[in-house]
Amino acid sequence: MSPAIIPVDRTALLICDLQNDFLHPDGAYGRAGQTAPEILALPERLRPLADRLRAGGGWVISTNFTLVPGKGGEPMISPHLKSLRPFLAKGDFKPGSWGHRTVDTLQPVDVEVEKVAYSAFYMSRLEWVLAKCGVSRLLVCGIVTNGGVASTVRDAHVRDFDTIVLEDGCAAFSPEVHDTAIAALRPVCRVATIATLLSELGPAEGSAA
Repeated sequence: MSPAIIPVDRTALLICDLQNDFLHPDGAYGRAGQTAPEILALPERLRPLADRLRAGGGWVISTNFTLVPGKGGEPMISPHLKSLRPFLAKGDFKPGSWGHRTVDTLQPVDVEVEKVAYSAFYMSRLEWVLAKCGVSRLLVCGIVTNGGVASTVRDAHVRDFDTIVLEDGCAAFSPEVHDTAIAALRPVCRVATIATLLSELGPAEGSAA
């Protein structure tokens, strides 16, 4: 299939982890001062593409990092994550909570899928959701490029999805880490910009040329 011919109704913008607990100043990471300007800029940058997909009958699907509450509501946190982010506490990334929700700028999303590890495919219902939606092409964006994005892209690749990673629709905690991760993904998938995809998708049906 030519990259210029994208079936919009079979295409999904797959948003990795752009949630209040990661991005909002009152979220878990914001309260801990764990952010980067490149990360905070993503929702506004991605909004035109999300709007274009909605208008054209495509899908906006968000995969949301989740800390499953255990006894007493204490979150189940992997040891490596607890070591990296010791500030994570009860109520953070809790299913159904404000912090767990996709940021307002990218709402409404069509489907939200809980994820418990880097890859959005790992032990989640994402593959089932994509099949039900008839999605065959994924435009992957979100955070962080070297973590959730890279793992999700590689798992999409082995499942034969037509996968495109949005180079300027992803970010890491440093530009250098982002650039290294993008370079490592080039043999696995197509790398493109948001502007390129907007151009290839073209105007929504019925809109002015």
